Amino acid sequence: MATEAPPTEQLQPPTSNLESIPPVITETELDGILPLTARGKVRDIYEVDAKTLLFVATDRISAYDVVMKNGIPNKGTLLTLLSAHWLNLLIAAHPTLKTHFLTLSLPPSIPQSLQHQFLHRSMQVRKYKIFPVEAIVRGYITGSAWKEYKSHGTVHGIPVEPGLRECDKFPGGPLYTPSTKAEQGMHDENIHPDKAISLVGPAYAPQIATLALSLYATAHDYALSKGLIIADTKFEFGVDLTTTPPSIILVDEVLTPDSSRFWPLNKYEPGRPQDSFDKQYLRDWLVGEGLGGKEGVEMPGWVAEKTGGKYREAFERLTGKTVGEFIGEAAKKGE
Repeated sequence: MATEAPPTEQLQPPTSNLESIPPVITETELDGILPLTARGKVRDIYEVDAKTLLFVATDRISAYDVVMKNGIPNKGTLLTLLSAHWLNLLIAAHPTLKTHFLTLSLPPSIPQSLQHQFLHRSMQVRKYKIFPVEAIVRGYITGSAWKEYKSHGTVHGIPVEPGLRECDKFPGGPLYTPSTKAEQGMHDENIHPDKAISLVGPAYAPQIATLALSLYATAHDYALSKGLIIADTKFEFGVDLTTTPPSIILVDEVLTPDSSRFWPLNKYEPGRPQDSFDKQYLRDWLVGEGLGGKEGVEMPGWVAEKTGGKYREAFERLTGKTVGEFIGEAAKKGE
C-alpha cells in the first residue's frame, strides 16, 4: 500500500540518550534446526512442520520498497504483540472469524541458546493458500488515493464525488481498494475491485471485500475510543480448502503501523497531511535527503529512535499497556 505524504513535522535529532536503545535484530538464524522458507522485508518465515509456520517479525524497516541497512529497536516485538492484541479483539467482535494464529510460544525445537532472537517477536501460524491481493480499506483520502483523486477524480478507478480535501473522510463510507501483491523489490499495483475478482475468483472476491470492510469498521471504532484514527489499512487473507465450503482466513500482521495509517484524533484537520504513528518520519527524512527509493541507506540513530517512538506510542495507546506490561499479562495467561 502506497503511503507517501509530504513532511508533517520538523526533522531534527531528539535529545534522549541513544545509549539506552536496546539491541536490534535485523536477521535471525536457526542453524538449520528449522528450514527458512522466506525472508521478506520484515519477516523471517520458518517451517515448523507440514501444517505450521513460524512468523518472526525482525526489526528491519522498509520505505519506498527498499529495506534500510539498519533497523528499529523492538519494532518486531511491537508488531507481533500488537497483531496479537488486534486478533483477540477482532475474534471477540466477530465470533465466526477464522485466523491463522496459533500461539506466541516458540516451538520446542528451538534451543534456549537461540531463543533470544525469537522471544516476543514470533508467532506460530497455520499454513494456508494465500490470495494474491492485498485487501486495502480506506476510510479517508490520503497517500496514493489522494494523488489519483486529484488527477482523475477516482480512487483505484472508483469514481468519488468531487470537492474532497486531502484527508477528508469518504462521505459514502470506507472504500475497499485492493492492490496486487508484488514480489520483493517490486511495486504493488492499485487495482479496481473488479480486477480482484479475476485474481481471486468470483466465489471469494465478495467475501474478502465484505470481511475487510467489516473488520476495518470494528478496528476504526475501537481506535477512536483510544484517541486514534485508522485512516486506512491492509488485510491479507488465505483460504482453508479442507472445509466445506472453503473458509476465508485472516492471515499475516493485522492493524500495525507497518500496515496502517494511524492519526491522532485530537490533531485531525482535513485539508492538510496529518501527523502519523508509522514510518512517515523515516519517509520524510529520506525525501529530505534525496534518498527515497535508494538501496543501502543507513538511518542516523536519531531517525531510528524517533521512528521507533512512533511505533511504541501507537502500541501503548491501542493496548493501554507498555510492552513489558503486555508481555507480563500474556505470561500469566499462558499465551
